Amino acid sequence: MEDVAVVGAGLVGLATGYALVRAHPGLRVVVLEKEGDVARHQSSRNSGVVHSGIYYRPGSLRARLCVEGRRALERFAQDRGVPYRRTGKLVVAVRPEELPRLRRLAERAAANGVEGVREVGPEEIQELEPHVRGLRALHVPVTGVVDFGAMARALADELGARGGRVLLRCGVRGLERRSRSVVLTTEGGEVEARGVVSCAGLQADRLARLTGDAPEVRVVPFRGSFWVLRPEAARLVRGLVYPVPDPALPFLGVHFTRRVDGQVWVGPNAVLALAREGYRRGEVDLRDLLEVLRFPGFWRLALRYGRTGLGELLRERFPRAFLRECRRYVPDLGPEDLRPGPSGVRAQLVAADGSLVDDFVVARRGRILHVLNAPSPAATACLAIGETLSRWALEDFGLA
Repeated sequence: MEDVAVVGAGLVGLATGYALVRAHPGLRVVVLEKEGDVARHQSSRNSGVVHSGIYYRPGSLRARLCVEGRRALERFAQDRGVPYRRTGKLVVAVRPEELPRLRRLAERAAANGVEGVREVGPEEIQELEPHVRGLRALHVPVTGVVDFGAMARALADELGARGGRVLLRCGVRGLERRSRSVVLTTEGGEVEARGVVSCAGLQADRLARLTGDAPEVRVVPFRGSFWVLRPEAARLVRGLVYPVPDPALPFLGVHFTRRVDGQVWVGPNAVLALAREGYRRGEVDLRDLLEVLRFPGFWRLALRYGRTGLGELLRERFPRAFLRECRRYVPDLGPEDLRPGPSGVRAQLVAADGSLVDDFVVARRGRILHVLNAPSPAATACLAIGETLSRWALEDFGLA
């Protein structure tokens, strides 16, 4: 029998397994993954940004774990040779009505303990990003970029070196509670463990429903498509350039990211995905689509944010509309500078009333912990999240 079975070999699942075997050498830990490799979904299909923690409500799990996790991730990456670079970020106000929101963001950054954040004017914007235009900006020097795929592989290696195991092509199909254990039915056979930590990402609500623990929420998938600046245009962006977020809207908007490989990605947008793991436009999974359409919370969400969603869809279908948004920040961009890039799918947990669940949510149900919601900055915060889940698991499973 295993001591702990972790479902999902994304960053959060691997970090949880790593935290468990590091805290308790000799603990029998297995990570079960349905794919043929680790980090095949949200963990690797993103821009690679290591977030600072300026956006999140002070006192929330997101805020605390982002700041703690970013510092831990920096140390881990440097110690294990994972490609990582501090680039700094400018959050740029381009309209007068954005200036009060920019100042509130600075206050939030201070409340969350983010180091070195300061407001800069047009001249300093030009010094930091010569091709960016704006009225005012926040400079966030601790923001960086990392190769999250390499990060996941390093975590898997560390887990294995401490006696843990990662079992690939071992998707979970059933969970059965017993008096002193949980039996998981997988594609590779049965696995029995004293407790289970489910970090299933895009499939999180389905795993929870197997044990009756997520009746009122659903994962609604949103696909985000990136554009990539052609190499000659990549010089227009040195680090990261972000818009001032509108708290009334669920998505961040157009932003620019210089990645560890030197490419500059722009985006992503956010449109309803027709498949939870559908990374190409038009890819449909009927089960996924019908599940969304049958969920009353989706229709309430659509009524609330329909105009925003239409704008996201138009910017995807009409590149010139997307370019107009980009040129608010980098006026020198032309249509020839944008090339289609990769896509990812974000697991957005939605409540029955149509509200977006915006903090980390973990259902602690005896011998099973379900991570129901791990939105951005979960990749940045994975080590801190893993430490938290490890501590809870040891307590709940009687292993402390």
